[in-house]
Amino acid sequence: MDALCRDCLTTFITRKGEALRCPACRSPRCSAHHELFSLSIAHMDCDAFYASVEKRDNPALAAKPVIIGGGRRGVVSTACYIARIRGVRSAMPMFQALKLCPEAVVIKPRMAAYVEASQAIRAMMEEMTPSIEPLSLDEAFLDLSGTVRLHGHPPAWMLARLIKRMRKELGLTGSIGLSHNKFLAKVASDLDKPHGFSIIGAAETDAFLRDKPVRMIWGVGAATQASLDKAGIRTFNDLLRWDRSDLIARFGSMGDRLWHLARGQDHRRVSAHSPIKSISNETTFFEDTGNADLLDGHLWRLSEKVGDRAKAKALAGRVVTLKLKRSDFSLISRRVSLRDPAQLSDAIYRTARGLFDSVGQQGPYRLIGVGIADLVPEGHGGTAGDLLDPDAARRGKAERATDEIRKRFGPDAILKGRALR
Repeated sequence: MDALCRDCLTTFITRKGEALRCPACRSPRCSAHHELFSLSIAHMDCDAFYASVEKRDNPALAAKPVIIGGGRRGVVSTACYIARIRGVRSAMPMFQALKLCPEAVVIKPRMAAYVEASQAIRAMMEEMTPSIEPLSLDEAFLDLSGTVRLHGHPPAWMLARLIKRMRKELGLTGSIGLSHNKFLAKVASDLDKPHGFSIIGAAETDAFLRDKPVRMIWGVGAATQASLDKAGIRTFNDLLRWDRSDLIARFGSMGDRLWHLARGQDHRRVSAHSPIKSISNETTFFEDTGNADLLDGHLWRLSEKVGDRAKAKALAGRVVTLKLKRSDFSLISRRVSLRDPAQLSDAIYRTARGLFDSVGQQGPYRLIGVGIADLVPEGHGGTAGDLLDPDAARRGKAERATDEIRKRFGPDAILKGRALR
């Protein structure tokens, strides 16, 4: 079968059962597969991205467990693999992470450094293909169809070179998943981390999926998993026993997606221009709370983050959303359509606060989230102001002035009192 050395990029033929080692450089870091040079849909996921950037920029951290996140009352954004071995996970409360790994070095996120590294990786990808669908700063889908004709090398070779360049030029590593559709490419990238290269071919798809747990499906969280458990669906094999119509009747559009994914079918294209459908931010508390002042402070901070992202993308939302999760994991969601699209944090906060008040005393809560949806370009819609709130224009001007001061002197130059709650 076809084989590729991921260190020196030599391609060669290997026989089943032979020890996989590069004939040119003797490296064991080789990949072999019957469909190695015919598959073209890939998912690239950087390895512990934020932590890796910090270790690259400060070599003294290389052998230490590193956690990126807030203070003791915050949560873990990400953790290096040393910390992960101790049980530290993303979104874990910081106090719990430090119990598991008390010697960890905790670093506040440096988003500017992560964005710069992400842009450098994106530039390398764009040299390979224009069909890139970023999912976040540190991961993306790529469609490398036509790579042989364009570059003279198959997709697998180009992807191995990408990871080699990332390590040499940027000091960062990533893991590759290569398959025949997006679903399986993303599944594959999680199979061999860090610095891995995994392949799921079309011929082996059915056998590969059959006994796997359905929780490996991207988007199946705790709530969906609980619903599937009630239906007796824990593996892909369980899904295959259901008729398509029965899955749709039970789970709606998700049921139709599950029916296709159970058969390894995913017809979504890698889209370089997927429109942003919403902007949101949420936080999970390490201790459930019903404290009104504390929740109001979080509402403001979340609204400010959503507003900042909306301004950065020159977008506004016709709809404001509120998400609350109770201690029993039951979800409360509220949304309201606006007369004029909202972009300013003040407008988003006041609307979200109204939605929160409409919920009443249903806490304590373990999670709160704020968002805007039905997005339009900024300036789209009415600008006459709010007759029911004549001070809205004044507050808007004050917020714009605050934004300018923060651009010059940093994000902590001005803080609202409610942000300190």
